[in-house]
Amino acid sequence: MKIRRILSGGGTLTLLALVLAAGGALRLGHGIGGAMALEASEDRPQGQVPLQCPEPPAALALALRERDAAVTAREIALQDRLAALTLADTALTARLAELEDAETRLRETLAIADGAAEKDLQRLTAVYEAMKPAEAAAIFETMAQEFAAGFLGRMRPDAAAAILAGMKPESAYSVSVLIAGRNALAPTE
Repeated sequence: MKIRRILSGGGTLTLLALVLAAGGALRLGHGIGGAMALEASEDRPQGQVPLQCPEPPAALALALRERDAAVTAREIALQDRLAALTLADTALTARLAELEDAETRLRETLAIADGAAEKDLQRLTAVYEAMKPAEAAAIFETMAQEFAAGFLGRMRPDAAAAILAGMKPESAYSVSVLIAGRNALAPTE
């Protein structure tokens, strides 16, 4: 019983002694960090000062402001140029569409004109074929040889032969040479 009482009474004192010792150790350790920092700063060479950002020189600050203003002006100029290029691109695209439309209409007109010219040539060729060979030969004698060769090349062979037979031999020969040679230079392959 005595032992138990001593341990129970002594345990409280021991616990109190431990709490007091821990508090002292904490107070002692609290000052150690500051002391170590002070010691580290004393180890630094004398010419070295803590890093501090000095105020920039006035000339540098002015140069930076001017550079910023120049960059801003350049950005504005580039934006203006981009806007102008976009506008020009839009105008060119619209103009190109107009030109393509005009080209389409021109092709249609040319096709109509070519068709009409072809119909006129077919009709005139039919008229020459229907004429008496002697009368047609007299007309073909007065035509340019290239023109006469064009009509004779379009005619039925029997009608063309009758007209050639009614022409002077020199004219008939020249027209025949033109008809024979008009496709001589065409590619064969």
